[in-house]
Amino acid sequence: MNTDAVRKSFDWIKTRQPSSAKELSRVVTAGSLWSIPNNDNAAHLIRMKHDGAWNDSIRETARACSALAGIGITFNDSKRWLLSHQHEDSWNDDVYDTTYALAALADMGKSNEDGCQWLVENYGAEWEHVGTTALVITALWKQDTLSGSAVYRDFINERAEWILSQREADGGWKFISTSNIVMQALMLVGFKDELEGDVQWLLGEMNGDGAWGKEDGDVIATALGLITVGMWEIEEKRVDTALPKLLPKSS
Repeated sequence: MNTDAVRKSFDWIKTRQPSSAKELSRVVTAGSLWSIPNNDNAAHLIRMKHDGAWNDSIRETARACSALAGIGITFNDSKRWLLSHQHEDSWNDDVYDTTYALAALADMGKSNEDGCQWLVENYGAEWEHVGTTALVITALWKQDTLSGSAVYRDFINERAEWILSQREADGGWKFISTSNIVMQALMLVGFKDELEGDVQWLLGEMNGDGAWGKEDGDVIATALGLITVGMWEIEEKRVDTALPKLLPKSS
């Protein structure tokens, strides 16, 4: 994705004036990956915090905490608020609240083994959807990485392989936002090499004005697209940097 296309996407987002915690969180994360100035969006997001939380919502608080942690900002009151809402190992006995909370806590440097165990022990057919599973392996990978234990690696790999088996014939996983969440999860847990065709599919789904989503574009879908491609570009550069340099032949 060239610089002009990236700028066009961010300019399109700016015209839509993102204002919800969910929109701002995604835009802040996208901006940090592409080194796009994010001060106004981050400041707006921070101003929305009340008593450590965003809209008294587990998911919105977790998304905001992860986004801000990505630019080096963490709040101890938000960490405490999330932990205070964990009951009987989970958050609201809900897979989505729990995955987002675990990921955010990991992003803020806080391990939570009880929540991870709850996810693995309760994973079953009811949760076996690609988007849900992507969130589960993201949370487990972040927690695993933080603790350095790799105890969930086999589970993560097996579920990642299952997600890949559900891919659409032309690339992606049916819906733009779901596909982005899935690709981000797969790249995070080490399956980047399997996604080149899916990234090309995603780029082909971009609208002419730089947006992704429905006909008129959608802020969250566009930010998610930028995050996915940004992660891909970073991984590509990392691989290129790691490749051994060829020495000139001796005469």
